Amino acid sequence: MTGKVLVAYGTTNGSTAQIAEAVADVLRESGLMAEARPARNVASVSSYDAVVVGGGLYAGRWHKDARRFVRRHGRALAERPVWLFSSGPLDPSASERDIPPVPGVRKAMARLDAREHVTFGGCLKEGAKGWVAGMILRSGKGGDFRDFTAIGEWAGRVARELTEDGAWPLIETRR
Repeated sequence: MTGKVLVAYGTTNGSTAQIAEAVADVLRESGLMAEARPARNVASVSSYDAVVVGGGLYAGRWHKDARRFVRRHGRALAERPVWLFSSGPLDPSASERDIPPVPGVRKAMARLDAREHVTFGGCLKEGAKGWVAGMILRSGKGGDFRDFTAIGEWAGRVARELTEDGAWPLIETRR
């Protein structure tokens, strides 16, 4: 094993990408080799020992790039540890309680035997793409509901799970 972790994500306006980057940062700080990449740009997961997949939630569905990623790489993902996250509620609910995965993500969890899923708050700010996003913003329901402390704590749990058995080679962190 190389200790390489992929954090693949599907995003429309970039807020899920920022969550994925934060997860990858924590994994690197824990001594793992981690990189965050847009799910649509990943041709293969064969060089990774573990994968985290995240997607923004839109109308009760995971971002299309995240859905396509788990379908396209399903067989390879089922052979390695996988964690999933969603981002989306435009209110503080994700910080107040555990939000179960939407049905499509629940099915992906079962197919991949995913270790865990978590839902983080979403972010929708002025300038967001899409007609629906504009409608939400005009109604005053936008904002940034991401909790980067909770994101870091979750990523730390993922890192501990990957490193606790000592089977993963760690790289030297330079800080």
